[in-house]
Amino acid sequence: MLIFAAGALGAILGSFLNALLFRYNTGLSVLKGRSKCMRCGHTLAAIDLVPVLSYLSLQGRCRYCHTRISWQYPLVEATAAGLAIMTYIFHPEPGAFAFWFAVHLVLLFIFVYDLRHKVIPWSASLMLMALAVGYLVAIQPPLYDVFAGVVLALPLFLFSAVSGGKWMGWGDAPLELSLGSLLGLTMGLSALFMAFWLGALVGIGLIVAAKGYRMRSEIPFAPFLIAGAWIAYFLHVDFFPLLPYFLS
Repeated sequence: MLIFAAGALGAILGSFLNALLFRYNTGLSVLKGRSKCMRCGHTLAAIDLVPVLSYLSLQGRCRYCHTRISWQYPLVEATAAGLAIMTYIFHPEPGAFAFWFAVHLVLLFIFVYDLRHKVIPWSASLMLMALAVGYLVAIQPPLYDVFAGVVLALPLFLFSAVSGGKWMGWGDAPLELSLGSLLGLTMGLSALFMAFWLGALVGIGLIVAAKGYRMRSEIPFAPFLIAGAWIAYFLHVDFFPLLPYFLS
């Protein structure tokens, strides 16, 4: 029952996250006013707002104007529910669950927003940094883990600095700073390796399969950084378990 409750909570917060993703930086408040169809402007009823289930029952169309609803709605809601369940399995204690689920929600917001707009909101980066700093203060890890974020973010910062932001956006290094701090040195380094591997595979796939794709096209890197972090964190992927012995 608690796992089901965690999933339901995740889906509900995923629905809120969708509203934030669509309204962020548009001048619209996510806390004021009722939800409306973005096409016809009709105020949505409660039955239209049940996470995932409303989308399925309506077959992906607005009940009032029959305009197609973005796949983003059920995907974000389902992903948030899955993250909540996985977080509860890893951290059933209420405080630890609240902390890590907050981390994963911020990461999900950055993942989707960067994928849509090719930019990482600084407000989300600062929120993640605050969580990372709080985590380091609370657990007091070894010195090499304290500086893991700085070490792992440095190459990304250099890519941005040398290219003037052309090879890599300026928001990726701050994101990696937080990810490294939260994951630690060895798991963070593993996540960074997987991010580059995933990015290379997707880039090659786009070149081979997507017509009209050009090498100049931008591919946001934050989703790969976050995907690598989730894989390392939830699957306990660590390619460098012996590294701390050499640093101690």
